[in-house]
Amino acid sequence: MSPTTGLRVALEDVATLGPFFAVTADPSEQVDPTWTPWRDFYRDRSAMSDRVELVARALATSDRRVAASIALQGLAARLVSPVIAVAAVHRIVPRFTPESLHWRPAVSGPWPMWESDPGGGATGPAGTAVRAGSPGPLGEAGLADGVADVLVEPHLAALVQVTREVESVSGRVLRGNVASAASAAGALVARARPEAARAASVIVSRLLETSLLADAGHFEAGWSFRRRSCCLYYRIPGGGTCGDCVLAQPRARARAGRARQ
Repeated sequence: MSPTTGLRVALEDVATLGPFFAVTADPSEQVDPTWTPWRDFYRDRSAMSDRVELVARALATSDRRVAASIALQGLAARLVSPVIAVAAVHRIVPRFTPESLHWRPAVSGPWPMWESDPGGGATGPAGTAVRAGSPGPLGEAGLADGVADVLVEPHLAALVQVTREVESVSGRVLRGNVASAASAAGALVARARPEAARAASVIVSRLLETSLLADAGHFEAGWSFRRRSCCLYYRIPGGGTCGDCVLAQPRARARAGRARQ
């Protein structure tokens, strides 16, 4: 199986986990002019501002700081989920550069995504992993390092930066949102594909060790994650706190993390 075919098959498989995990690598998508590379999103404040406005309307709030926080968390989940899943389940680290990974606007739900250069991912022998540019199979630590290289600086740090340029939101809040998105994605992979639970745990733990997320939160037990900030959702009328929120009671956090045990 060629690297391109291997990644396309892996993406089709993990897409069954839910819409946040879906990425197409169909080459026929190149004829669609509505696809935009993530590189342009990170450079163009207007695209993020439009997303914040859409979220504000959906939440029926005039507080754009809250809307920006929630918008970033959704976009972070959209970026980390397919990479974590493909790496943990299929032991492939997709390239997914800001130039090759594209998004398309949607009125509701997660944005569709398309990878225009799927040849960057490659399959390896059973129990190993290969990533773009690697001379050979990666061990589990190498797999996690590869995911961190693909996601953190090229995508997640850039996403945090453009959000802060659009709205005055604490970097601590936004980093907590990213960490929460990563831990939730890992937990979902572990529940849906138990055979990939250990790999998902190693990958997410590595992400939480990076300079971007090192102060964002920690696992208390199993997949029970506690962030060191709040996404501000409680400021929405009828909102409240999430299970991993720093403001949440320990019992609520324990319920949220049982899947990792």
